[in-house]
Amino acid sequence: MTRNLVLLRHGKSDWDVPATDRERPLTARGRRQAREAGEWLAEHGPALDLAVVSTARRTTQTWELASAALADPPPVRPEEAAYSFSATDLLGLVRALGDERAVVLAGHDPALEDLLDALVGRPVRMRTSELAVLELPGWDTAGDGAARLVAHGRPPVA
Repeated sequence: MTRNLVLLRHGKSDWDVPATDRERPLTARGRRQAREAGEWLAEHGPALDLAVVSTARRTTQTWELASAALADPPPVRPEEAAYSFSATDLLGLVRALGDERAVVLAGHDPALEDLLDALVGRPVRMRTSELAVLELPGWDTAGDGAARLVAHGRPPVA
């Protein structure tokens, strides 16, 4: 059965506030970008069964703002392992998914960009607030370059 994976990089974070990396919030631009990502997902994205979200503040804020645009937001699974800068960690999360048909993974760069490269078998850039919508033959085959990139970019997504 084909699976859909949506990768969502967090919005622009605020480096001007005195906060740890984990606690750094979004800027006004990042909040706007997150809402736009959610609006795009509501109109064009797959019906989501699960949201796997990094525990970093900027990422949880991004998903909260994006999911507010969805008519039926999926359950959220805060995931410490998604607060990673390693594609290997994220690939492990994807391969461990269960019966879900469509999942959004909200995280960080360079891990998301490297994961996307591994999934589609070629380099694809992931800037802040960008989305990548993929079709995979199955969660267990993730990382073999067999995923199809359906849409990619900042809203409006091409």
